[in-house]
Amino acid sequence: MEGQKQQMEYNFTATFRRYKEEDDCGWNFLFMPNELAREVRAHFKYREEGWGRMKVLAKIGGSEWKTSIWFDTKQNTYLLPVKAEIRKKEKIEMEVGKEIDVTIWI
Repeated sequence: MEGQKQQMEYNFTATFRRYKEEDDCGWNFLFMPNELAREVRAHFKYREEGWGRMKVLAKIGGSEWKTSIWFDTKQNTYLLPVKAEIRKKEKIEMEVGKEIDVTIWI
């Protein structure tokens, strides 16, 4: 992944929320700030694939991984799934309302 950074870098603080309040299915998402999501969508919507999915390179702490962000029309933002491997490596406890520093490259 090193040396393969995409076109645009975005640094932001994302908030962990459950996708649905009653949802405890094991999926862990960070919600991109809405203002930033509008900017990203304005510039890169053409890169979205089915269901608003856009491939990105993400980084939290010292961990980088290839993933996708998903646009949620109800929340009007992108969701970044954070897999267990990254949460464990970075010692991230996914608590509702927790803020996590994130970098993505599109």
